[in-house]
Amino acid sequence: MKETSHQFISKKKIKNMFSSSRYLFSFVLIAFLVHLCDGRIWFIPKNVDLRITNDLGDDRTVLNLHCKSKDDDLGVQALAPHDYFEFGFQPNFWSTTLFFCNFWWGNESHWFDIYEQNRDIERCSDECWWMVGKAGPCLLNAKVKRYTYCDKWNPNQLQGLNQMGARNNTARMYNEGGEERGK
Repeated sequence: MKETSHQFISKKKIKNMFSSSRYLFSFVLIAFLVHLCDGRIWFIPKNVDLRITNDLGDDRTVLNLHCKSKDDDLGVQALAPHDYFEFGFQPNFWSTTLFFCNFWWGNESHWFDIYEQNRDIERCSDECWWMVGKAGPCLLNAKVKRYTYCDKWNPNQLQGLNQMGARNNTARMYNEGGEERGK
């Protein structure tokens, strides 16, 4: 009669195998989540490129603007028709980033929250391009490549109180033209 030997795995080896499997599972899960978030860790916001274009409707009216956040003052800009002003920043971790701008031309003066993180994170993600017309600003809808998100001017009241900001890393002005405003 042949003897069969049974090999038993010790409890210590079993515990080490489960521990290794747990680490492997955790690594695969983290890699999957990072992939789902466009290669970024989901709780670190993407950099945002924000553009404001003069679309006042004629070829003579200069759009003046002054944008700020709690931390950054981007200075006064004067945009000829179809020119644009562009700046970049990284929204904060707490989703409270806010940039607000005062706009004026001729006898008109208005202001608008040009970037509210909670409002805009889904609408424009990392490229927030605005066309500013007399009726108010319109945001580019990247899915249909038209300026379909049109907003009204903020009510005339003191702005800038309790405003939260972000780090501004670039600011530029361009004359591009050719962008079509959607209705």
